[in-house]
This record gives sequence, C-alpha cells and structure tokens, in this order.
Amino acid sequence: MRKTLLAVLTVTLASAGAVLAQTAFPLTGPYPGQQGAPTPHPLPVPTPPATVTATRNEPTALGFTPDKLARIKVPAGFTVSVMATEMGNARALYVMPDGGVYLSRMKQNDIWYLKDVNKDGRFDAGERRQVASNLSLIHGMDVKDGKLYTIGEHDIWVMDIARDGTLGVPRVFASHLPDVGQHSARGVKWGPDGYLYASIGSTNNDGRTENPEEATILRFSPDGKWREVYAHGLRHTIGFGWHPVTKVMYGMDQGSDWHGDNIPPEELNVLQRGGIYGWPFCYGDRNPDPYVNTGNLPGFISKQDYCARTLGSVLNYTAHAAAIEMAFYTGTSFPAEYRNDAFVAFRGSWNRSEPSGYEIARVDFDAQNKPVSITPFVSGFVYQENGEWKQFGRLAGVAVYTDGSLLFTDDQSGVIYRVRYTGGQ
Repeated sequence: MRKTLLAVLTVTLASAGAVLAQTAFPLTGPYPGQQGAPTPHPLPVPTPPATVTATRNEPTALGFTPDKLARIKVPAGFTVSVMATEMGNARALYVMPDGGVYLSRMKQNDIWYLKDVNKDGRFDAGERRQVASNLSLIHGMDVKDGKLYTIGEHDIWVMDIARDGTLGVPRVFASHLPDVGQHSARGVKWGPDGYLYASIGSTNNDGRTENPEEATILRFSPDGKWREVYAHGLRHTIGFGWHPVTKVMYGMDQGSDWHGDNIPPEELNVLQRGGIYGWPFCYGDRNPDPYVNTGNLPGFISKQDYCARTLGSVLNYTAHAAAIEMAFYTGTSFPAEYRNDAFVAFRGSWNRSEPSGYEIARVDFDAQNKPVSITPFVSGFVYQENGEWKQFGRLAGVAVYTDGSLLFTDDQSGVIYRVRYTGGQ
C-alpha cells in the first residue's frame, strides 16, 4: 500500500513539474527542438533616488460638547444642529423616502434605524433601534426593490425591509470578498445600469497587491452570481456615485500615506469600465510618485511610461484629508447653485504637518455638469490652541435628508449633525 501511494505521489509531482516548466517559468537555454535563442530578460528601468520628509501629527481628540457647535463654520445662510449623540462608531447613512434613516456602525458590526417621529429635529432615544447585528465591519448601504444591501468584511448582505423599518434576516448576496487589510471600510451602490457596485480598498499603504480584486471597484450582476473588476488602481475609493443629470460615475480616492505633506493629493476620478487609475505608482493627473518602488511595476517600463497609460484625476484636494462617503445633492431646500453638486465627508489626516480634512467639502459642478472645484462646506472641527492641534470630529457619513437638509456623522463621538439653509432667518 505504501509503495502504491508513493508511486502515485511521484507521478503527480512529476506531472505538475512538467506543466509548470512548460507554462509558468521561462526557459533559460536551448533544448532539443527549440528554435532560436531565448528572449533576453530585461533589467528594471533605473530611477533617481528620492528622500521624503513625513510627519505623524494626530490632533488631540476631544469629545463632543454642545459648546463646540460655536466652532463649526458653514457658509452664510446655513445653520448646523445636532440630531443625535452617543451613537457609537457612526459611519454610513441611508435615508428612506419616509424620513427613516439607516446608520451603519462599523466597529459595533450593526445597523440602526432612526426616525424623527415627533418632528422635533432630533432622533430621540425612543426613536432609535438596532435592526441588524453581527455583520462584521459593516459599512456602505443601498436600497433597491424593498431590500437593503450592505457590505462588510467578506460579504455583501441583503435584507428585506418591513414597513416599520425593521430588517429581515440577512442573506448573502455575494461572498469571498478580498481581505480588508489596512482599509476595512467599503461602499456599495446600485448603478443606473441595474448592476451593484462595491468599493474594495487596498490591503496596504503603497505596495502593489497580489489579489486582482483589491484596490478596485467591483461590479456585480443583479443576482450576485457574477462579478468583474470594473476599475482598478484605486487605493481606497469608499465614496462614489453617479451624477444625477449626466449619470457619469465619480469616486473620491484616498492617496498614500508617508509621502510628505502634499503628495499624493486626494483625487476625484471619473470611474470608467476597464479604467486603470495608477495607484500606487501614479497620483493626480498621471504624475509618477517618486517614493514608490519601481521594481513593483507591472512590466519593465519606466514609471513615466506606466503613468501615461493610466487615467488621471479630474480634480485634486488636500493630501491625507481621507475621503469617506460622498453624496450628490438632489434636494431643493439649498440655493439653486447647490443642485446636483456633491458633498464629501473627509475624516481627517494623521500624517501631515498641518492637519487636513475634518470637514464636509462641496464638489461644485458647473452649468455643463462638469466638476470645477472642491471647497470646504462644513469645517472648524480641527483647530490650533496654544500651539497644540485639537479636533472634536472625525467625519464619515453624509446623506441628503428628506427635507433637503444635509446629514453627516462623526464616528469618533457618535454624533449625527444636520445642516439646513435658513437664508439668514
């Protein structure tokens, strides 16, 4: 019996070695029947040395107290209020047509349902309830045909929505997503083409990954049985969506850390099927990143040549601001010039001399529905006092409320804020 098993193993290993020799590894010299000399193995393209000065600067974290509302800055005519406190790791928001709001809490692995039943402008204690639990690293959400879809560590789940906002038992829509690694937050949205899109971050800071589904946008068939890599070379595009008029898909990507104060910037990209967006070798409008190892390039070409073949950003924003969620403004209560613009929640930097982010920014689209600028809309959460940087809000989720106001979350203190336009009243 042992001799038979040994013979089988020997044959199997020998066969595997023959297959590998023929398919996986280049031959290094002539062999009987080979025509001509083997193709020479090229050397990597040389690149000049680069030295970076990087700073770890984490502003002192402060809890929320009502007096801090006075520090928050918004444009003239807008006001900020608090709709809820003590909500834990409050991350993504999804607003239902009847005013119910789903809130994901990534560190608590659950989803809450909030509804301002008494219309007092707050989600009171009796107006909040947990509707899903034990969903590992739950984050992005979307709704279609009376079902809520949400994405977590390795799965996309779907749950039936009851009339009172209660969610049914989670069912797996798609599974075996790549490991989260360094970037655990993920987004999920149904596209205008009827397919489901999901953002998958890189597992590391600035190194090429082996799994082709990492650092991508994935596209799923309506039944979840088929998927493709829709776009790649995106380090961490959690927030994405389609312009309400043009239906062009946009996403806000986070740049690499430890490359200095100002590179790489945060990027607004037009996301196209088959698009290569350059991370980790390129940033912005196809600029080579001098601090990334050229030896990891796919093929023995220069970094400049590789970047020239990628898609560049359409707008850039301050480096390390850490974009999380993005929402297009489809309400009517803000002034007309805000219609169809986008709002982005920037969680805030930790490796920049002067902190960036800690704000909600506005992506302004012109009359031709093209993005032209990114500017702060809600700020003041980070400030310097007696030579010390302090912050009282790490912003994560953003969504348009049913009355046209804007909701956003602070996942550090568990606060849900609301921005309304009062016109100075």
